[in-house]
Amino acid sequence: MRRSNLPAELNRFVGRADEQDRVSLLLAEARLVTVVGVGGVGKTRLALRAASAAQKRYADGVRLAELSGLRDPELVALALVEALGLTDHTLRTPREALIEHLADRRLLLVVDGFEHLVEECAPLLRELLRAAPGLTVLAVGRRPLRVDGEAVFTLAPMTDEDAVRLFAERASAAGAPAGDPEAVRELCRRLDRIPLALELAAGRLPLLTVEQMLHRLDDRFRLLSEGTRGVLPRHQALRTAIGWSHELCTPEERLLWARLSVFAGPFDLEAVEYVCGGPDLPAERVVEALGGLVAQSLVFREETAAGPRHRMLDTVAAYGAEWLAALGDTARMRRRHRDWYMGLATWCELEWFSPRQAEVAACADAALPNLRAALELCLEQPEETHLARHLAGTLWFYWVGCGRLSEGRHWLDRALSLDPGRSEHPAARLKALWVLGYVAILQGDTTAAVAALHECRERARATGNPLAEAYATHRMGCLALLSDDMPRAEELIGRALETYQEVGELNSNVLMGQVELAMARVFRGDLEGAVALCAEVREICEERGERWTRAYALYVLAYAAWTGGDHTEARALLGECVTINHTFHDLVGLVLAIELLALVTASEGDPAEAAVLQGAALPVWGMVGLRLFGSGSFDGPRAVCERQAGELLGAERYGASVREGRGLSLDAAVRRALGERRDPAGGRPGEAPRPFRTTVPKTRKPAGSPTGKGGEAAGR
Repeated sequence: MRRSNLPAELNRFVGRADEQDRVSLLLAEARLVTVVGVGGVGKTRLALRAASAAQKRYADGVRLAELSGLRDPELVALALVEALGLTDHTLRTPREALIEHLADRRLLLVVDGFEHLVEECAPLLRELLRAAPGLTVLAVGRRPLRVDGEAVFTLAPMTDEDAVRLFAERASAAGAPAGDPEAVRELCRRLDRIPLALELAAGRLPLLTVEQMLHRLDDRFRLLSEGTRGVLPRHQALRTAIGWSHELCTPEERLLWARLSVFAGPFDLEAVEYVCGGPDLPAERVVEALGGLVAQSLVFREETAAGPRHRMLDTVAAYGAEWLAALGDTARMRRRHRDWYMGLATWCELEWFSPRQAEVAACADAALPNLRAALELCLEQPEETHLARHLAGTLWFYWVGCGRLSEGRHWLDRALSLDPGRSEHPAARLKALWVLGYVAILQGDTTAAVAALHECRERARATGNPLAEAYATHRMGCLALLSDDMPRAEELIGRALETYQEVGELNSNVLMGQVELAMARVFRGDLEGAVALCAEVREICEERGERWTRAYALYVLAYAAWTGGDHTEARALLGECVTINHTFHDLVGLVLAIELLALVTASEGDPAEAAVLQGAALPVWGMVGLRLFGSGSFDGPRAVCERQAGELLGAERYGASVREGRGLSLDAAVRRALGERRDPAGGRPGEAPRPFRTTVPKTRKPAGSPTGKGGEAAGR
């Protein structure tokens, strides 16, 4: 994990030297520092600057959690888990996972945009600070948290000199001279020296002189003072600057601005064209209007692992939301937004079984805030909860394949609990049920898994849905596999595979069923049968470009290779397996591969390195839960390796090597597994493998989505 996830600065930071020093001093003295101030005053920019400067003080780095896009208070802890880069497969609550992870770390956590969630955020941060003595929190919002020990820093508008410098710099970036210094100083004063107001004004210079802006401000202030009694002067000044920018936009830019407010996070051009386009804003005009908003600093462009994305500042988006409400178009636009992201999820599910798996994972990551917004809208209307079940089920690949089990469980439980009568749209419920069963199995929640899968199977039979029944049977077989009941696992998974073949179903789940059947056979000693199954899976995966299931097939083939004494082949297979699982944040597959690699390493005659790898697997098991849910079969490689390495090294050396491995971060453990070993002579480790996260090519997604008709099949 990187030491910091702070975003790169898009333009030069101007002024605020004294304020930054004061925040830095507070961070050295207090464990909770909250930067407060009016919208647009530059709180976030200053906090990120101060956090970046303070990085060296924190051995475990700096992490940023952005909460402004959240609406569901229950997701606050999950958002912090996400910011910390945690992948937790256990039944622990996100709060418990945070406490355990932070307990012995020295880390700075920046929490931005919490004010609308303060009732949930304040007690959570209080609990984390009490449980983790090495944690420091830098919070950013419009009001204090009111937590004991909180040091509040109120950020005032810029000084005259800094305001003039900022305006001049942004004017230069806009390609226009600032003009008369005294007029500039007066404009800065009239805009209360609020950075966002100054930047918006500077963006208008190509069209208006500073003197013209001052004249317009006179008119604007007079109107505001007559019509908005009780509004704080600085808030009035900011609204003046934003409203003024709004007036100077073209009609199409204003319309797009209002419609963009429905997005809850980063958005791409295709989403904008679908959601915001229409007869009054044709798709071919959307690009031009979006470009105009970008040119005026009302919308920002950023690079992500999924490609270029755009976003609006919260203050600007809030202004647009007011105009959208005034137009009476909020409900329609939220539905269009929901439909786009349901369509995107459907595309992602289909493309998961393709060479685009890495792109799909990155795309889902970037779309997560908007997917949450879509799920929330579905759950607001009782007559549309089937869409929530459909969407939560469609995202199975993200919950299971990309390490998002806790979030998936949250949405699946909510969607399934809101189902009056349980009679309409049965396919959506069936899919959500088998996906819930799958997630619960991986979390170690056998009771919930059995209940969901039993209901799915019985309702599938009653409604004549053999495919949904096959998925339920398949996952019951998976549960038997993890419970060491290999005959039952073979019987159930085999039956599901027969149905898949009969109905023509072929995807990552089907191939995973073949791998799981192979696992049952290899654990019973049928190496030939297991290898034949996985060789077929490997061939299909190579044809389709599928990597996630391929990794599990490689694990079984490596197990068979080690059993046959071919350690070189086993190591090569496991190296690819580790790389794929780390790419997709699949901790179950990753830890299995690392432990089998440890056994291979011991068999190659390096018991010390084998013990290091065993130690490196222990923290990963802490995130996964009970070691493979108590399965003796899956735990076999670890037990054999422990016995072999322990006998050769002795208890003291073996324990020291395990402790060394246990101290490795997840990324360091992966590098070690892939061959980056500590030089016994004290030299530097070898070169690290290439990065696992790469920018992926952009591929056009289909617009729209099914809304209760096609696409709700239990296995799609």
